[in-house]
Amino acid sequence: MLNWEDPLTTRPAAPAPSRAPQAEAADSRPETGADARPAPAAEPAHAIRPVNPDDKRVVNGLTDVNQLAPFKYPWAWNYFLNANKNHWTPLDINMASDVHDYFHKLTLEERHVYENVLAYLTTSDILAMRNIGLAVMEKMSAPELQIYQARQVYEEALHTWTYQHCIETIGLDQSEIYNRYRVVPEIHAKIRIANRRLDSVMRPDIDLRDRGELMNFLMAYIFFAAVFEGTWFYNGFTPVFALQRRGLMKGTAEQLQYIMRDEVMHASFGIRVAKQIMQEENIRPDPAAMREMWDEAEAAERAYAHYLLPDPILGYTAEMHSDQFRFIANRRAKQLGLEEPYPDAECAVEWLDEQANLRKEKNFFETRVTEYQTGGR
Repeated sequence: MLNWEDPLTTRPAAPAPSRAPQAEAADSRPETGADARPAPAAEPAHAIRPVNPDDKRVVNGLTDVNQLAPFKYPWAWNYFLNANKNHWTPLDINMASDVHDYFHKLTLEERHVYENVLAYLTTSDILAMRNIGLAVMEKMSAPELQIYQARQVYEEALHTWTYQHCIETIGLDQSEIYNRYRVVPEIHAKIRIANRRLDSVMRPDIDLRDRGELMNFLMAYIFFAAVFEGTWFYNGFTPVFALQRRGLMKGTAEQLQYIMRDEVMHASFGIRVAKQIMQEENIRPDPAAMREMWDEAEAAERAYAHYLLPDPILGYTAEMHSDQFRFIANRRAKQLGLEEPYPDAECAVEWLDEQANLRKEKNFFETRVTEYQTGGR
C-alpha cells in the first residue's frame, strides 16, 4: 500500500476485518427463487482475439482504441513524429526590440493592427484547443490519430501562452485585449461562427452511427481544419509579417512564424482525416452547405479585415487580406477534393508562403541550424 507521507516506501495493508459467523453462513447458502442471481458469464471469446488493423476506422471503429500498433494510418504517426522535431517556448525569442518598436516606431494604425491580431488569436487558439481536446479526440477510434491530436492540444496551449507572453512583454492592458472578442463585433463574429460549430459536436448525445450526426461532425471537422486553422489562421498572421518585412516587431513575427508552421500541420492533418472519413463512411459534404460555409467565413473575414485595416499600413491593405483569404480557401478546398469556392481568386500576398516553407531556423542560443518539418502549406 502506498505511503502518502513517503511515496518511496510502502507500508503493509491493514488486515481485512473478520466477518461474523452468521454472515459467513448466510453467504454460503445458495440463492434460490426471485433473489437468485446467475453466475457471471465467461468472457466472450472475441474479447481475446488479436486486433486486426484492417478493422480500424477514424470513427465508429471496431478495434481496441488502446492498442497503437499495427498502424492502419502510419501517416498519422508520422505527423506526430514530425511535430516533435520542433520544441520551443516563447521565452526562447528575444522581444526587447518589439517593446522599443511598439512605443517608438509604430504608428497608431500599426498599433491598432498589432493589438487586434493578438486579441483575435488569443481567443481563437483556446477555441482550437477545446475543439480537438473536447469534441474530436474522444470520437477518434484509432489511437495513432489521437496521439497526434494530443500533441496538437499541447501546441494550441503553447500558442496561447505565446500570445499572452507578447501581450505581457509589450505591457498591453490584458483585460482590455482579452475582452475585445466580446466587444468588437468584427472579432466576435468569427468567434461566434466557430463556437456554433464546436457546440454542435460537443453534445453528450451525439451518435456518429447516425448519418445526419456523422455529416454534421464531418462539416464541423472540415470547418476547423480548412477554414478556421487552414485559412483564418494562415491568413491571420499576415499583418504582423507585413510589419516584420519592414524590420518591425520581429520578435512577435518570429513567434508567429513558429506557430504558423504548427497550424499548417494541424490543417494538413485535419484535411487528411476528413478525407479518410469521407472514404471510409462513403459520405460527401453537401455542395450547398460547403458554399454557405465558405461564404459565411469570407464575409466574416472581410469585415474583420476592414476593422483591422480601415486605412492601409505600409505594405498591407484590407483588400490584400480579403483577396488572400479567397486564394487560400481555394487551396484548402482543392486539398479536400472539393470544388474551389472562388475560382477567379489570385494570390495577393506572394511572400506569405515563405513564412511556412522555410525549412531552416537559427538556434537562438547556440547559433546553429536546426530543421523543422512541416506537413504542407
